[in-house]
Amino acid sequence: MTAYLDHAATTPVLPAAARALADQLAAAGNPSSLHASGRAARRVVEESRERLAAVLGARPSEVVWTSGGTEADNLAVKGLAWARRAEDPRRDVVLVSAVEHHAVLDPAAWLGAHDGALVVHLPVDDEGTVRLDALADALDTYGPRVALVSVMLANNEVGTLQPVPDVVALAHARGVPVHSDAVQALGQVPVRFDALGVDALTVTSHKIGGPGGVGALVVGRSTALEPVLHGGGQERGVRSGTLDAALVRGFAVAADEAV
Repeated sequence: MTAYLDHAATTPVLPAAARALADQLAAAGNPSSLHASGRAARRVVEESRERLAAVLGARPSEVVWTSGGTEADNLAVKGLAWARRAEDPRRDVVLVSAVEHHAVLDPAAWLGAHDGALVVHLPVDDEGTVRLDALADALDTYGPRVALVSVMLANNEVGTLQPVPDVVALAHARGVPVHSDAVQALGQVPVRFDALGVDALTVTSHKIGGPGGVGALVVGRSTALEPVLHGGGQERGVRSGTLDAALVRGFAVAADEAV
């Protein structure tokens, strides 16, 4: 028998999540439609939103569905940077830890290459933990120019848990929002949006026994965010696209099981 061990990359779909996914796949309906099938699909989407929000210590209105962790990270990094610069053109500095996943590092680099941002990589110690003194120095050095800070909750290569609440305390004291990629943490350690205090939090389904192709960005209602995708105006107007009721249902069920 072959043993699958690479759960850090993706996980087998849990039986309960697979059943929920299969059951919903048999029901047609666009959640944006107003007829009976559409309303039924919308009900599944909203019940799943409530279920995931409860798992994450968030309000349902704070859960924005995405196609996965990469899209959620892009929405957080670019969306926060654009919204903050729209409020104050001086905000052109993006602070990210040097050990972020490329889903954070690459959109930050894109902002630097194509949008005039200055990307500062925060150093880590010999255990891979972001240096809080370096963060404080960067926040003080760049002052009102800082648009956002992004520091992951758990590292995807070596498993280091980052001191995200301390990062939040330093950044919020200077009025700077914080995003955290919690993709590798959910299901392994407690992940609570309310307790962490971050402004945006990335999670995804396939790392916790859910189906691939669905994730979420949990973002505070008062946090300004510019959309990356434009279209039908779904998900508070910050993430357009027809939602897949089957995928979000499978994700929510897996989150319940994993946590």
